[in-house]
Amino acid sequence: MFDGLQSKLQGVFRDLRGEGKITQKTLDGALRQIRLALLEADVHYRVVKPFITRIREEAEGQGVYSSLTPAQQVVKIVRDELEALMGDPGEELELQSHPAVVLLCGLQGSGKTTTAGKLAKRLMGKGRHPMLVAGDLQRAAAIEQLVQVGGQVGVPVLTPADGEGVLGLAGRASKEARKQGCDVVILDTAGRLHVDAALMEELEALHGRLSPDETLFVADAMTGQDAVKSAEQFADALPLTGVVLTKLDGDSRGGAALSIRAVTQVPIRFAGVGEKLDNLELFQPKRLVSRMLGMGDVLSLIEKAEQEIDQDEAERLVQRMARNELTLEDLRDQLRQLRRMGPLSQLLEMLPQVGPMKGLAGMNVDEKQLTRVEAVINSMTPKERSRPQLLNASRKRRIARGSGTRVQDVNQLLKQYRMMKKMFKGKKGKMLRKMMRGAGGPGGGGLGGGMGGSLGGGFPDLRM
Repeated sequence: MFDGLQSKLQGVFRDLRGEGKITQKTLDGALRQIRLALLEADVHYRVVKPFITRIREEAEGQGVYSSLTPAQQVVKIVRDELEALMGDPGEELELQSHPAVVLLCGLQGSGKTTTAGKLAKRLMGKGRHPMLVAGDLQRAAAIEQLVQVGGQVGVPVLTPADGEGVLGLAGRASKEARKQGCDVVILDTAGRLHVDAALMEELEALHGRLSPDETLFVADAMTGQDAVKSAEQFADALPLTGVVLTKLDGDSRGGAALSIRAVTQVPIRFAGVGEKLDNLELFQPKRLVSRMLGMGDVLSLIEKAEQEIDQDEAERLVQRMARNELTLEDLRDQLRQLRRMGPLSQLLEMLPQVGPMKGLAGMNVDEKQLTRVEAVINSMTPKERSRPQLLNASRKRRIARGSGTRVQDVNQLLKQYRMMKKMFKGKKGKMLRKMMRGAGGPGGGGLGGGMGGSLGGGFPDLRM
């Protein structure tokens, strides 16, 4: 999401590092560029001006003009102010009532229905028993969509009876929840294309009827300043307890993420980072800012690895790498584990954009390539996967036919496999093995195995 802002800020910092000493003039120029970068990223103008003022005051207060490392100090100040701008880390829902009620509100298309399913799945993982309530009676097929989402999550969905209005539905939601053994009610509400009186009157009536434990505003991060404007209007009408930012994995300019909390003074609680129902995370401003400044988000990457990577398998791979016994079967198994961590393009964005990893974020990776690579390896016999040197011309033709690819693709895979084996024998191999064993303690093994094994040999570049 922050590719444009990231590149512009990195350009500013690069220019500052080129200055042996920062003067009033160079600081003014840097702040001017930062201000323009934020405005171009759709950050609200009411947020930008005081933000730049605070950076200037901090820079002058910390004496960057006489500092031995002025550029580093300015980067730190910008980072700290960006983190302060987005507020504290998100917190889990506070659900005290029985059943507890979560009211979702927001404009049409912001992702309320999907967010309802994601919240239900997250609560189930914490031992709760949620029920979804289809309160969006305005949008065509909204009820059916929520029923499908509920089916995917495995939770009951309460739908309106014939002729029943949303207030009547809300009135019997708690009773139905108790009857079905549910301890949380998540109400999906109607949205509009814009804020209007009818929408707010309905939401205020719903809030009065339900007295919800949590009232969450769902904002589409890709709508920029429109999301900020609507959030402010909803916050004026309802006692919001938090914001859920959806589509943070999109390609928008990201201004909403930087502006909503500052404008509304409502904390951002969750972030939607993908289309799957488990792609809902607690909002982590420090990690988001780190990615924004090109410093990566290795902690989130390690957490994904801990959840998805088989640690015993990772340790086995380390040992095989040390003995230079890496096979195509090992490569396929690592590829499968890597893909379980999510889209490769998202994982690349979590890497620090420095040194050899610079430029990986934003790289266009065709996920279908990885499927074809796996198909090629699956078309080999176990003996061929362990001893690729057996692959002569006739075997390669058979493998290409079996995988629906070309002989050139098989040759490309084998070439990159040999490059990987060669790399693992040298200094990079020692570094990768160390990272696999040490990154983040338990769980770090998967990080090195997945990212090092698949990225180290240029694997995503395989063209099929």
